[in-house]
Amino acid sequence: MASDDSWQTQEMRDLFEAILGLDGMNEAAAFFRDLCTLGELRDMAQRWAVVRMLDAGLHYAEISQRTGASTATVTRIASWLHHGQGGYRAALDRLAATSAATTAGSRPYPTRPER
Repeated sequence: MASDDSWQTQEMRDLFEAILGLDGMNEAAAFFRDLCTLGELRDMAQRWAVVRMLDAGLHYAEISQRTGASTATVTRIASWLHHGQGGYRAALDRLAATSAATTAGSRPYPTRPER
C-alpha cells in the first residue's frame, strides 16, 4: 500500500493518544459510540471480523457470506492485511497472544447468526 504519511495529522495523533488513554472495554465502547455513528461502528466491526477470518484461512466467498461484506471489500481488506501498514497483523498477533493466555476453545472469529 502507499507509504504516504500525510494522513497522520496532529488531529489523528491526538485521536490515537485519546484511544490509548482509555481504561478498559467500557470506556472504549463509550468513547467509540460517542465518536462514531452506528453505521461507522458496524463497518469497523465488520472489517475486523473479515480480517480475523482471512487470518484463519477462510475463503473470500465464505467470509462474504458470513459477514455480509462484498467480495470486493474482502479483497481490499486482504490487501491491507498483507501489504498495508502492519496494523492488522500487530492487532491479530496481540489478540492471539492474549487469547492463548486467557481463553481456550473459543471461536477464532465471530460468526453471523444463522437466518
